[in-house]
Amino acid sequence: MRMEGCASPLGEARARLSPAVLCRGPVEPLVFLANFALVLQGPLTTQYLWHRFSADLGYNRTRDRDSCSNHSADPVVKEVETLTSHWTLYMNLGGFLVGLFSSTLLGAWSDCVGRRPLLVLASLGLLLQALVSIFVMQLELHVGYFVLGRILCALLGDFSGLLAAGFASVADVSSSRSRTIRMALLEACIGVAGMLASLLGGHWLRTQGYANPFWLALALLIAMTLYAAFCFGETVKEPTPAPLFTLCHHRSIVQLYASPAPEKSRRHLALYSLVIFMVVTVHVGAQDILILYELSRPLCWDSRLIGYGSAVHHLSYLTSLVGLRLLQHCLADTWVAEIGLAFNILGMVVFAFATITPLMFTGYGLLFLSLVITPIIRAKLSRLVGESEQGALFSAVACVNGLAMLMASGIFNSLYPATLNFMKGFPFLLGAGLLFIPAILIGVLEKANPHPELQHFPQSP
Repeated sequence: MRMEGCASPLGEARARLSPAVLCRGPVEPLVFLANFALVLQGPLTTQYLWHRFSADLGYNRTRDRDSCSNHSADPVVKEVETLTSHWTLYMNLGGFLVGLFSSTLLGAWSDCVGRRPLLVLASLGLLLQALVSIFVMQLELHVGYFVLGRILCALLGDFSGLLAAGFASVADVSSSRSRTIRMALLEACIGVAGMLASLLGGHWLRTQGYANPFWLALALLIAMTLYAAFCFGETVKEPTPAPLFTLCHHRSIVQLYASPAPEKSRRHLALYSLVIFMVVTVHVGAQDILILYELSRPLCWDSRLIGYGSAVHHLSYLTSLVGLRLLQHCLADTWVAEIGLAFNILGMVVFAFATITPLMFTGYGLLFLSLVITPIIRAKLSRLVGESEQGALFSAVACVNGLAMLMASGIFNSLYPATLNFMKGFPFLLGAGLLFIPAILIGVLEKANPHPELQHFPQSP
């Protein structure tokens, strides 16, 4: 693909990588540290909002199971749940709306200037967000500053921009055959980091409060920024200076889907993007309300159980990686994705009707293959475009992710308080129903042409 004003840098980005580049630090430690810091902060931020609103409204009961079971029908508690859900929505909306612009701009820009600048900017954004959160908690500032921190992070690329650069760098150095498992390995780094952070965060909150976990997250993000700046091995061989604020970068993303190309390639590109949109919508939407669902009646979990639940949930990244590797020996990637979707649907249904802790953990257990879907689809998408378009592609995927997160926050965080009176688990049932759409799309695409990505844009071995 060639474009006026952008053709030269993009063409140079297609060059083969040299051994000198590949001997430097990989992108996986960056993704690991970023997600560890985010997962350490995320559940604690939700719990902080819960307890902050509880204090503001004069609800000061302890979070033991008996008091929760006896009093969570109190209208004050329902107001606390609603406020927490709505402020979670505001934070997500602020970040996602800004991120839709910045992550697409920065991702396509990285095809010209290299992956490192985007990784450094995204790391700085995450660092600023953690710093703002510390100020809010230490100084008891208005919770609206959480939204400000989220917006500052999104302006610099956010975690979605970091992931776009990460997946693009994996595509830069992997062969077409190994790309699926390399994508899964990068996602496994997300899972291991999330599992460890979940276990640590719940116990730490019980013993030392909210502030110290955020200080650790800040230290890790400083280390991550330094690694991105000085240790990461650039995977674009000849980065070329290019202006950042130009329509050229956004135009490269539009042309991925709109420029003349083999019909099946572009059709599959659009439909596989829709698959990712639907899957991420359900995953993020369910994750947004899980902690509220667990905090309140009838589960009444404390921070320790929430930590265990989040750790088991993140363990599915590892089990999905192992399952993908084993199932690839006897099944095509498409059918592995279908199996993952089936277990995901079952897990959502169990969550919807979980009234006791063992049933809730059963739901988590059923998600053990739920995360094979996204690395498979990312790999399929990566094979559908040229070597010089990987950054633009994964910034487009980041845009799709951002739209999905926006949709998820709007639907699930609004639907959850609206359904408290007749069925708290209804949003999970909705998520299970929505997952039938990507299951059907994947099957139809495979039946129409089992291996469309092998017919276009051949990659280097």
